[in-house]
Order: sequence, then structure tokens, then C-alpha cells
Amino acid sequence: MMILSIIYSLLLAQFIPMVMVILVIIAAVVMIIMNRLVKRRVLRSVNSTLDIHDMMEKTLKISASNVIIYDVHKGIVSQLSGYMLSKGDINVETYKQHVHPDDLDTVLENIRSLIRGEGTSVEFDYRWNFNFDEGAPQWGYLHNTSVAEYVDGVPQPVTIISALVDQTNLYEQQEQETALSKRYKQIFENSIIGLSFYSADGWLIDANRQMRVICNFDSDEGDSYFSNTNLFDVAPFNEVLDRNNLEDYWACSLSVVPERNMYVYLEIRVHPILDSLGHVVYLAVAARDISEERKLYLQQKLNDEQIQKAKEAIQLYETELRYMMEGCKMEAWRAIIEEDRIEFYSGLSTIVRSITMNEMREIFVNKDDEFVRSLSDLYKALDHPLVYVGQICPRHSESINGPLWVQINSIPEYDDKGHLKGSFGIWRNINDIMHKQELLKRETERAKDSGHQKSVFLANMTHEIRTPLNAIVGFSDLLQAVESPEEKHEMIRIIHNNCDMLLRLINDILVLSNVDANAMQIRPEMVDFAIEFNDICKSLSERVQEPSVEFQSDNPCDTLLVSIDKSRIQQVITNFVTNAVKYTHQGHIRVGYRLEEREGKQGLYVYCEDTGAGIPDDQLGRVFERFVKLNDYIQGTGLGLSICKAIVDRCNGDIGVESKFGEGSTFWFWIPV
Repeated sequence: MMILSIIYSLLLAQFIPMVMVILVIIAAVVMIIMNRLVKRRVLRSVNSTLDIHDMMEKTLKISASNVIIYDVHKGIVSQLSGYMLSKGDINVETYKQHVHPDDLDTVLENIRSLIRGEGTSVEFDYRWNFNFDEGAPQWGYLHNTSVAEYVDGVPQPVTIISALVDQTNLYEQQEQETALSKRYKQIFENSIIGLSFYSADGWLIDANRQMRVICNFDSDEGDSYFSNTNLFDVAPFNEVLDRNNLEDYWACSLSVVPERNMYVYLEIRVHPILDSLGHVVYLAVAARDISEERKLYLQQKLNDEQIQKAKEAIQLYETELRYMMEGCKMEAWRAIIEEDRIEFYSGLSTIVRSITMNEMREIFVNKDDEFVRSLSDLYKALDHPLVYVGQICPRHSESINGPLWVQINSIPEYDDKGHLKGSFGIWRNINDIMHKQELLKRETERAKDSGHQKSVFLANMTHEIRTPLNAIVGFSDLLQAVESPEEKHEMIRIIHNNCDMLLRLINDILVLSNVDANAMQIRPEMVDFAIEFNDICKSLSERVQEPSVEFQSDNPCDTLLVSIDKSRIQQVITNFVTNAVKYTHQGHIRVGYRLEEREGKQGLYVYCEDTGAGIPDDQLGRVFERFVKLNDYIQGTGLGLSICKAIVDRCNGDIGVESKFGEGSTFWFWIPV
């Protein structure tokens, strides 16, 4: 037993270290396995985090989103994702420069509220300039969501994270849709026919202006009657429209709505509007007031009946008149084909002369006329009624010199067997009628021209009279409210100038009416033109208001006694200077005169020279015509120079102009003294 105990002790002493080694080895293996498992989990977490980051970045790019971080303490704005900061990190001032000025206060106030701790997140919209280079701004519309990030122990946020969604395309699309909607609304509202929309149940939704007029709506916003009355309950729709089976409907009828004092003839069309499933969603109603058209139609129908009766009466009258001979400068004539002869009658039985067919062909002036050429084959020329108007050279009348206008009428004559034997008709002298027609044509053209000139005159006068009147009335009203003496003086000056302009305009109209009525009189008297010329120039010099224009007068005589109509000559000189003032903005305006002899007569030559705009060569011949204005933007009626010409012509003088475009003009006149 003792030996066994010793052996057991020895074995136990050797086994314990071995167990310890085995345990250490097992622990080491376990640690290695655990380390590898931890590394795998960490690597898997990192890869998952990267995948999530990539997915989020792609999602942000797809949704056109940007993520930026504002470091509150450093004042730096950084970009986590997106394309908002193309140049990288920027400071706050650069950030502000890229915010639209109208939105900057909104952005700053919201960010500052987060910094002050008034909330943890804010949302707002603003415009951002994506262009970080030189050039025009590239504004985009961003929807911003900002969140404040805190750290332990710090009361204020350290960073502000903002997610920004680029809504530029959405905003532009909304603007386009809004503009398109306004355009369609404008088309709807301004349609020349009445349009309205009803719900599928028959209740009024909207009506355009024309429909409101037709139906006598009580306001532009709606109508108490039609808004509260169902379409299916109003005649004639209550009889022709089926609520459950709506179809297109068109009709013209009398529409009577006593509640709206509506009594009109309408052309009405109802069209159901369907959705994609074929269900009725709206009813479109179009209406056109045809009351006036109906009146015109009835009147036209009555006129047609009267015209038809008049035509029948005229045809009967022409048939009877064709054979009327006495006192109408007519001759009856008969063509006999077999005898190759034409006989002329006094009355219906007495032959006064006869000519052959060849002689007849020779008397026509226009040998190329279709009727004249057809006379070579009489059977074709005379087998139908004819009317010919043309000129002939009469051979049997010594009292007529030159061609004579005639009207030839004939009807074919047949024998008992129905064979053409000739024709019978009238030969009428219409020389006086043709001359009167020519005179009537000229008078008609003159009347049309006179009517046109009248219309132009009225249009011009309306504008030209209204302009100074508006100025006089307007500044007269303002004069009471002005306290400054300088302003009052300036307004009084403007009122006086417009009064003078209106007075000159009325004088021009009176002179023009006298010219048209041939009532303008020239009353010459002995005057000292040298003195009168100085007085005229002194008055006209005040019309030159521009400091860059100098008014000059050329008076070569101390005294000059002439016999002229002083007021008329002053009017011509005044019109010359008035035109020069309108077109001259720098340089000078010179008025002068001299004695000049023409065709053995002593006369007075007066001129007005300016350095103004000048007149193009192709317009020089028109300046003395009525209503001619070379510049529509300069005030005037275009009558002044035509009045000048009328006065000078009445004085048996001459008037003209010399001009070089862009350099100036010289208007002159010469009258005998």
C-alpha cells in the first residue's frame, strides 16, 4: 500500500504541470479564435457601413440632394454630399454671397434660431447661385432642412447639418404650368363665343366673359340664378338632355330666361367631357348670340325679293326700250346676209342709208375686237343676240370729227324654215354718255380723294387739338397746388405756349377752310417792311428755346416801302420759322429778305435758313402738300407749308425749298411788290 501511494504521488507531480500546459494551450487557441471572430465582425461592420454610405450618397445624388455641415465655431461650411459647393469648403461670407439677396434674411434668421437653441430643426426655401466662377448667376431653388448637433457639456450646437433638395426643375415646371394655365384661362375668358363649364351633375362651375354678357350675369364673379339652377332643369336642356346618357347636342333656338331678362336667339352646343374610363366629368356649353345675324338674314331675304322684282322690272323695261326709236339718238338697223348689206332706218321703216359688210368692218376703230373679227363669218357673228360698245369712224356725217362711241344691239332673224337670214337691232350714239361717264369717273375719284382727305384731316385735328388742350387743362389744375414762384412761372409759360400752339392750329384750320372755299382774300397795303420784319423777328426769336440754337435775322434795309398783305406774309414767315424750330437742335436759324427782280417784275424774296435735319431728295416734292409730315414723332398737322403755298400762290408769287439731308434746309418765297 505504501508503495502504491508513493507511485501515485510521483504520477500526480508529473501530471499537474502537463495539465497546466494543456490548459494554457487551449486558452491560447480560444483567444486566437475569438480574435479572428471579432476581426471578422468589425470588418463586416465596416463594409456594411461603407455600403450604407455609398447607398446614401447614390440616393442623395438621385434625389438631387445636397448635405452640408456648418461648423459654428470655425465659421466654415463643408459639403458632405452633392454639388452645391463646387469649389470645396467655403467661409460664411462666401456662403452669404451665393444666397439670393431677397432670401438672405430668411436664411440667417433660421440658422441663428438654431444657434440660439430656439429649436432643434428648421425648414425653409431659398435661392442659391451655383456659379462659383465669373459670369451671370445661375440661380437654383433649394428646400433646406437643418438640424443642430450638440456635444455633452456645450450649451450651444457645434455644427448644423443641412440637407438641401434641389427643386429648380420642379419650380420651373410649376411656373410653366402656371403660365400655361393663365394662357388657357385668358383664351377661355376672351373667346368671342360664350363658354361655360358644368359639373357632371349639371351645376355651373365657370363661365367666360361672353357667356356672362349673353346670360346677363349679375356680376363677373358669378350669378345667383344660374349658380343655383341645375342645367338639367332649364329649358331646352330639360327636354333634350338625358342625365344617364349624355351625348353632343347642337341647336339654334330662342332662349328665354325671365329671371335674367334674357330674350335672345342662340346657337347652343353641349359637349360632355369624359375621363379615361369613359365617365362624364364635365359638361362644356358653347353659346353664340345670333339675334343680329337673324335680323340680317331676314333683312337680306327681303332685299333679295325686292332685288328680284327690280331685276324683272328692269328686264321688261330693257326689252321695251330696245325698240324705242324716237328722240333717243337711235337708229334701227338690219343685216341681210344673202345680200351682204346693212340697212339703216329712220324710225322702223324708212331706209336712210345702206352699207356693205366690208364697209361696216372698216368703220370700227378697234379691228382686234372679238365682235369685229367675227364679222368675217356673219353666220357665227349674228346667230345670237349681241351688244357691242365701241368707237367707229362715221363716213356719212360731216358734222362729226373724230371717232364716235356707239352701242350696237341686235337679235338674230330667222326665216320660216328656221334658217338664219340676218339680224335686227338698234344703233345708238352714246358719245355724250361715254363723256359723262368719264367725267363721272373723275368726279367720283375726286370725291373719294376728298373723303379720304377729310378723314385724315379729322384724325389729325383730333390729335393735334387734344394735345395742347390736355397740357392747358393739366397744368392749369396743377397751378393751384404749386407754391414755388419758379414752378408757377414755368407752368404759366407752358400754358401760354400751348395756348399759342392751339391758336395757330385754329388759324391754320380757318385759313385752310378759306382756301377750300376759294374765300381767302389778299389785301395789300403800303407798309415799311424793314420795320415790320424787325418786329416779326423779335417775336419769332422767343420761339427758339434751345440754347444750342442761335436765331439770326438779316435785314439789309433801314426802310423799305412795299405793297403787301402784311398779315399773310407774317403768317408764311411764322410757319417757316416754326418748322425750323421743330427740326433744328443745334446751329442757327436765319431769317432774311432782299429785293429781287423776276421776269421784269420787282419782288420781295424772303428766306428761312436752318441747320436742322434736312429733307431727303425724294421728299422735296411733297413738303408743300397737305398733311405731309416727314417725322410723325414731331408735333404738327402737316398743314403749315400747304397754307404757305396757298398764300404765295394767291399773291401770284413762287415758293420753294432747298435742302441737304442731315445738314439743313432753306425755305423761300418770292412775291411781286
